[in-house]
Amino acid sequence: MAEKSIVYFTRDLSPEGLKKAYDRVNQNITGKIAIKLHTGEKQGPNIVPAYWVKELMAAEPGLKDAVIVETNTFYTGDRSTTRKHRKTLKVNGWDFCPVDIMDEEGTVMLPVNGGKWFTDMSCGSHIMNYDSLFVLTHFKGHVMGGFGGSNKNIGIGCADGKIGKKMIHKKGINPWGVDKEELMEKISESTKATIDHFGKNICYVNVMRNMSVSCDCEGRAAEPVVTPNVGILASLDILAVDKACVDCVYAMKPEDKAALTERMESRHGLRQLSYMKELGMGSDDYVIIDIDNGDAEITPAQAVEGVKPFPQIRVK
Repeated sequence: MAEKSIVYFTRDLSPEGLKKAYDRVNQNITGKIAIKLHTGEKQGPNIVPAYWVKELMAAEPGLKDAVIVETNTFYTGDRSTTRKHRKTLKVNGWDFCPVDIMDEEGTVMLPVNGGKWFTDMSCGSHIMNYDSLFVLTHFKGHVMGGFGGSNKNIGIGCADGKIGKKMIHKKGINPWGVDKEELMEKISESTKATIDHFGKNICYVNVMRNMSVSCDCEGRAAEPVVTPNVGILASLDILAVDKACVDCVYAMKPEDKAALTERMESRHGLRQLSYMKELGMGSDDYVIIDIDNGDAEITPAQAVEGVKPFPQIRVK
């Protein structure tokens, strides 16, 4: 019987908690390191706090020279051009270290092995400049994807803004007409191109905090947060870490999970998980290791025991 994938878990939502999670999965993060973040539209209230990442990079010798990486957006907004993107990065506090907008100087085609929609995916050309990828994700809902975990962070976030993202979203002549399940599959195939490129030199950390049903791409227009904070999950297996986050949401009380599960189901977001499995991108058979309590094995239900309902306050 194959060994289960390991997902590490801490309830410590702080820079220290982020470091504890990263330290469990960083064994293959070497050389020139890219940190893939969703840095968000201007003044979005729910993004991973920039100071968490600043403190993590200062505390981890291996991240001293790491670079935050992003790509421009397909939609028109505050990150659709490199010039606007850099202004938004500064507004949101991402100016404490180098930020590489990977499609600033063009694109590169990475092969999609075993895909049914793509044979290659267009990514920001600077992705070729890095040896390792640390995928640091704010887990939350998403208006089209249902939820945004590590898969969405890479699949949309490494595809370049003008070609790759259009490939993912377009069906026929309607640039936003792609079917729901087709979109999940295309996101996953795009992700596969990136994770195949980095091989073992990749790790995933998902932060389950301030989980609106809206993505951070909606900025200040994001829907109010109604889902309780959970903690930080980390793994070397992208499917396992995203599945564990989804399972933690489903393990919540009905009133706590209702908004986020409705968003995931109405957008067919769970197809991300089943298609990643079909593509051989990881395992949905995992165990959660509670690093707050002596590395005990716990269930998603135990991970969310005692979570407190999120205050019904809209951040302005």
